[in-house]
Amino acid sequence: MAAVTPSEMVMVLDCADREALAEFWSQALGYRIARTSPPYTALTDPEGRTPELLLQEVPEPKRGKNRMHIDLRVPAMEPALGRVVALGARVLRGPSDDAGTLTTVLADPEGNEFCLIVFDGA
Repeated sequence: MAAVTPSEMVMVLDCADREALAEFWSQALGYRIARTSPPYTALTDPEGRTPELLLQEVPEPKRGKNRMHIDLRVPAMEPALGRVVALGARVLRGPSDDAGTLTTVLADPEGNEFCLIVFDGA
């Protein structure tokens, strides 16, 4: 039997208010709002280099820590940190050294964790 591999990867983020999160994540990532069909809003990279982010509105609230989260690799912590905080993120921890990598753990407006990481490619 031939192996079937995916043609692309889409990241899905459950949320209570997909319109508000679409505004935050589209600006944070430099994505555009590609399509909306309740309960979904799709955000895409205008250059087509990175995966789609699909916001899925769900009735249940977020509970506990995310098992999977988004890391945003940035060339320098500032001004990236200031920019996402101005968009509505809040700092949970850091900036701090995480095994030699400068990292800040944040939460989006609904409390979903993500990280800013100064990554040197090593």
